[in-house]
Amino acid sequence: MKSKNTYRVTFHNQGKVYEIYARNVNQGGLLGFVEVEEIVFGEKSTVVVDPTEESLKTEFAGVSRTYLPMHSVIRIDVVEKLGNSKVTEATNRGEKVTPFPGFTHSPDPHRP
Repeated sequence: MKSKNTYRVTFHNQGKVYEIYARNVNQGGLLGFVEVEEIVFGEKSTVVVDPTEESLKTEFAGVSRTYLPMHSVIRIDVVEKLGNSKVTEATNRGEKVTPFPGFTHSPDPHRP
């Protein structure tokens, strides 16, 4: 029996970089969006609580599926182990990768 993949999804949202883990990532039914399902969080065996991961658990509580705009996704990795979900401030200091510009839709003026 094949084991389920775990995906690490890194994306921009409101000036911050989110890193979450999910069991299912697809090209969604909505044009220009990535569909992320079954968001998972690391199980802690110790008493130490990570406040960033706890805030993400609260933010995504009750969410069975989320759609991310394609231009906000930085990368999607298939990983072997579940890591800690986190949110960090987006900075451009020393980075050598520039985010791909988003697309804009201009309606055709000749179509009704």
